[in-house]
Amino acid sequence: MKKEKTYQERTVYLVGNPNTGKTSLFNQLTGLNQRVGNFPGITVEKKTGSFISPTGKKINIIDLPGVYSLDSQSADEKLAADYIKKSKDEIILIVTDATNLKRNLVLATQIMDLKKTIVIAVNMMDLLQKANMDIDFGKLSKLLGVPIIPVNARIGKGIDELKYALANHDISASKSFLGEHSKHPLMDENLLRYNKIDSIIKQTVHKKGENKLALQTLRFDKWITHKYFGFLIFLSIMFMIFQAIFSWSAYPMEWIETVFLQLSETIQTKLPQGTFTDLLSNGIIPGISGVAVFIPQIALLFFFITILEDSGYLARVSYIMDRLLRPFGLNGKSIIPMLSSTACAVPSIMGTRIISNKKERLITILVLPLISCSARIPVYTLLIAFAIPADMSLGPFNMQGVVLMSLYLISFISALLVAYVLKFLVKTNEKSRFVIEIPIYRIPRIKSVLLTMYQKVRIFMVDAGKIILAISIVLWALSSYGPADKMQKIEEKYRSDAVKQQFSEKEIAQLIQTEKLENSYAGILGKTIEPMIKPLGYDWKIGIALISSFAAREVFVGTMSTLYSIGDENEVKLIEKLREAKNPVTGKPVYTFAVAISLLLFYVFALQCMATLAIVKKETGSWKWPIVQVLYMGALAYGSAYLAYHLLS
Repeated sequence: MKKEKTYQERTVYLVGNPNTGKTSLFNQLTGLNQRVGNFPGITVEKKTGSFISPTGKKINIIDLPGVYSLDSQSADEKLAADYIKKSKDEIILIVTDATNLKRNLVLATQIMDLKKTIVIAVNMMDLLQKANMDIDFGKLSKLLGVPIIPVNARIGKGIDELKYALANHDISASKSFLGEHSKHPLMDENLLRYNKIDSIIKQTVHKKGENKLALQTLRFDKWITHKYFGFLIFLSIMFMIFQAIFSWSAYPMEWIETVFLQLSETIQTKLPQGTFTDLLSNGIIPGISGVAVFIPQIALLFFFITILEDSGYLARVSYIMDRLLRPFGLNGKSIIPMLSSTACAVPSIMGTRIISNKKERLITILVLPLISCSARIPVYTLLIAFAIPADMSLGPFNMQGVVLMSLYLISFISALLVAYVLKFLVKTNEKSRFVIEIPIYRIPRIKSVLLTMYQKVRIFMVDAGKIILAISIVLWALSSYGPADKMQKIEEKYRSDAVKQQFSEKEIAQLIQTEKLENSYAGILGKTIEPMIKPLGYDWKIGIALISSFAAREVFVGTMSTLYSIGDENEVKLIEKLREAKNPVTGKPVYTFAVAISLLLFYVFALQCMATLAIVKKETGSWKWPIVQVLYMGALAYGSAYLAYHLLS
């Protein structure tokens, strides 16, 4: 009998203040061997990973949310504090910033007082050198009584030494930092802690000259955080990002689309004709292709957001936006979830936990789904490409990029206006505070940025892929089958000699499939809601896509791909199929410029994301607020789409 190989395992909790490079260190320790999920019973994202030490010991690492103090009141920080307090056999790996050691040691010494097993990683050693500072690590370790490992997570320096310490450090309680408090019962504990930390810093941290890093940061911030130029710089950066998303993604998108088209054609040619082949070529593949083709754009969006965050720029954006957002019932911290919502509203809503004021947090949650997310990008790209020629420009700028930027501006402006209204409707006596740490500027580490981008795209594709695959199969079935008597009458209608003389066999086959689609279960469903959406310029096929995309907005493109692949052996691009679509009664094009703009505005405002509704319910503790969101966003979507269609027709 073969003996199964087993490892001695050890669990490490990774903790630290925000902006200490905790994520970079986690990536260095675990590489690609990591998973993203939620903490049990709650919606806060949890990253877990592992590595095998040279001695064969498996080290599991759980990355806890950033926390300043064990006494913090925000939801994420309380979660981290609870895990730390309840830990028993786990090692607490505390990540500190070498240039902000005094502040970071507050959390470290609080954990020491709990008598946990501790290892301290002093990160950002490169910045310490630039700041003309030096640390006596031997003396610091002796004074604190815990192992201290200097690291530079950006380039992987010190990682091997840290892995060795985590694998071989004895599971034992650290000495208490304030056991001395009982000797001074009248002295405030915090004052005693800060005094002792000050004493340790004076003995171990030495300045060697002028802090060039601080001076460089001040020079940049003179312009970046300027009350006028700061806004212009921010808008310029966002404009360039959206231009890049369209320009850089064009060729890879075309390549992906071609691969899927060829795959579908190969299946139709090589496999025997039948239900399974039809399902694969006209159901599953077009459905998945409708989302996979937008991987380049989604990847670029996450790439840019990660760079802005890692560089320290997003914290500055929060600072300069506070005075703009405050009149609308929000504060500067609201801008971080709002910008993150351009990727996905779900983690952004969870991210509102950094907002301590309950009213401002609730208002932020209620308006976040208005911000255009990455799930809307497939819809935007399809409709913009249909309505705006690729070679059309506005001066030096691509017009498609300008339109995309305009849609994002509309979403931000509408979010602010709705927030302003909610400011008067949501009542509270709690006072507003805005406190944020401004980190020094850093050059983002490309390896870490690419890894984060890969993780986000993978999660997006897996989560969306499950929904899309299921919906594609259901849609194919609904589009391929209908009431038996109706289907039989259609077959008989086209068997007559008169029809055979008028059309070729290929044309007859296509006419049969077209009429069967209209009389299928999908057609019946679409026609049921057609009277409600006809004032917007939509037909029953668009109706099916609107219904299916309530599961997730990006499903719209997959649905349209599936619907327009039925009965069409000559694979052509979806945009061309939409241009060729005619109204069977009037003979006029179904999809016009007015219809495209109407659909764009509908998707700007409509709340079509079940995951978002579930998260809002979870975060607010009531179905009241998700229902409010569905109603007000639905009204905005229908009203704006109606006006656009009738004004442009």
